[in-house]
Amino acid sequence: MPPKPSPTPSRIEPHPVDCRKARCVALTFDAGPGPYTARLLDILKAKRVNATFFLIGKSGIARFPDLVRREVGEGHEVANHTWSHPRLTEVPEAEIRRQLTLVQGQIEQLTGRPPTLMRPPQGRTDQRVAEVSRSLGLAQILWTVTAKDYRDHDPELITRRVLAGAAPRGIILLHDVYPGTVPAVPAIIDGLRRRGLTPVTVSQLFAPDTPQPGRAYRNAP
Repeated sequence: MPPKPSPTPSRIEPHPVDCRKARCVALTFDAGPGPYTARLLDILKAKRVNATFFLIGKSGIARFPDLVRREVGEGHEVANHTWSHPRLTEVPEAEIRRQLTLVQGQIEQLTGRPPTLMRPPQGRTDQRVAEVSRSLGLAQILWTVTAKDYRDHDPELITRRVLAGAAPRGIILLHDVYPGTVPAVPAIIDGLRRRGLTPVTVSQLFAPDTPQPGRAYRNAP
């Protein structure tokens, strides 16, 4: 008999916050899930923070499906970061569509619904990427500040860079697949809060509006 499909995880809503009143900043993590993701989820749960995870299909979702279910089950937002992380501006349009469609299917199978957000690898986008994203119902979410944690793995340096650039309505880019990032997260969250900033998901940041499919955003309007 064919295997039964995995049960859809019960979906918990993120911690409530009204970003029309609070000074919100979106906390996002790229390229997972990976070996450090479970520890990151423990930290976010302890800090009562929800984030948006931009997931890679081949190296992340396919290897760690239970972590995707856990992310959704703990109130986080999951989004599309392509199947294998190519520069979408350098591949044919059919490959752009394939990269995104594969991950849409993976996430829908695991969580019960396809994502509405994507992040092009390295932030590289053009009109073709925008048009394919629009046709799939995906808004392009870029970022306001990055710690360059893909290159520098010192938690203190990562923390300083994030806090130096974080601002209301902004979007923070981190990765949950590098060794220095997760240890930096508690200090990042504490530092944001000391500055009067509330870390939230991308959708919370934009609410009650929603990012428009195909359009690229570096921050919330």
